[in-house]
Amino acid sequence: MNGAASLVLGPTGLVGRSLSTLLREAGGPLTLLTRRPTGLAGAAVVERLVDFSRLDDVAEHLKADDLYCCLGTTLRKAGSPEAFRAVDLDLPLALCARAAARGVSRLFLVTSSGADAGSRFLYSRVKGELEEAVAKLPFKAVHIARPSLLLGERGESRPAEGLAQAVLPFLSPLIPARYRPIRATTVAKALVALSKTSEAGVHFHESDALASLGA
Repeated sequence: MNGAASLVLGPTGLVGRSLSTLLREAGGPLTLLTRRPTGLAGAAVVERLVDFSRLDDVAEHLKADDLYCCLGTTLRKAGSPEAFRAVDLDLPLALCARAAARGVSRLFLVTSSGADAGSRFLYSRVKGELEEAVAKLPFKAVHIARPSLLLGERGESRPAEGLAQAVLPFLSPLIPARYRPIRATTVAKALVALSKTSEAGVHFHESDALASLGA
């Protein structure tokens, strides 16, 4: 990072909000592209309220050194497999491609543990397809974070996930490290730590590695 200009897609989500707060505290130039206000705007933080369906308009704001993509939804919230793919694959890929074309140097993408383009499960398959696609874009470096179940307080109701959050922390010692629940704040800290590295190329970071980086 070291003074690099950062841009966050999805700054109101569980990871995105924690990440945006950390980047704001770091003090470098920061732009947040969001559908709704974050409350984080300030002297070095520019908040752009955008309509993501108007990609050409959004592309005008894709100016930074580092792009952090934390976009995502659930099948339940999206309403259909097609709508889920539109939000979790088509939109982030289109934005990342435009950012790369505009000279953004590095991409930090949050997907999920188990992401696999060949999976029979829609969620994992879509995440894997996105990973494969962004890896081909002309960024200097691509860091793909694959967290397991995210822990933290969401602004929306996810009953099944809430139950899992309540139970799984007690079972964590019995779960392989890669699949243990991880706090969203830990993932955000890991992304900031990765931003301080200088390796080129495509890098995958599993949940256990993120836990170590964000400790």
